[in-house]
Amino acid sequence: MKIAIAADHAGFALKEKLRVKLAAEGHEVVDFGTGSPESCDYPDFAQPVGRDVAQGRSDRGILVCSTGIGMAMAANKISGVRAAPAQSEDEVRMTREHNDANVLTLGAKYLDEDHAAGLIRVFLETEFAGGRHARRVAKIAQLEQLAR
Repeated sequence: MKIAIAADHAGFALKEKLRVKLAAEGHEVVDFGTGSPESCDYPDFAQPVGRDVAQGRSDRGILVCSTGIGMAMAANKISGVRAAPAQSEDEVRMTREHNDANVLTLGAKYLDEDHAAGLIRVFLETEFAGGRHARRVAKIAQLEQLAR
């Protein structure tokens, strides 16, 4: 699977560990930065990951900041992105099955490498359930059109 990944300064260390782990598992990983723990602005990194996923160049996206919330807010401004912050495997499973989330946002303040890797595993392995959920996801796309 091709995965776009990025982080701000607060998520840099965790992103680096996850990037290496994903590549070792055979995924193609596209790293959109940041390249250091120096202070930076999370929207600058949410945007290229979101665009890459929305335009179909990557299958899924992973964003890491302090809480995962800021990255989700920024990424969700991009049409076609359905970014979800999550801290439990159940949240990740539900957001994939029910919301067809294509970007997972993680909070480095709350997750260690193993926990984050477990969430990513669920994110990558869980399929969208479709059915009644497809109708709801389509309504999200309609809302995006209204916002323009």
